[in-house]
Amino acid sequence: MATNSMRQSRSPLAGALRGLAFGRVALGAAALAAPRMLTRALGVRPTPELDYMTRIFGARAVALGLGYLTAPREELPRWQRLALMVDILDTTHGGVRVARGDVPRPAAIAMVALTGGYMLVGATRLARDLW
Repeated sequence: MATNSMRQSRSPLAGALRGLAFGRVALGAAALAAPRMLTRALGVRPTPELDYMTRIFGARAVALGLGYLTAPREELPRWQRLALMVDILDTTHGGVRVARGDVPRPAAIAMVALTGGYMLVGATRLARDLW
């Protein structure tokens, strides 16, 4: 009988989760290396405070991505669920910003689409694990 971690590694979602982890590392590295370029690409005016917050985001993204990519197979569900929690919080917060209109709409929608996509893949994996 296959264990949950073995099923997860063979799942079609396993490749998607691995790809998302690589995406977290890449986006996080960009946020750390060039926060102003990243914020400008999103249509947001950079400030020193935003540079700092962007780098915090970058460090978190790199840590989550590398944690997932380097974890032993039996720890993958924990890393996936931690990332899902972050994605739920980020997407919810972004949705509030879209509704309030206090962040440039194109930037807010782009970020909600990004984090929401990550959230949907992670939630699908969790639902499959629980069923």
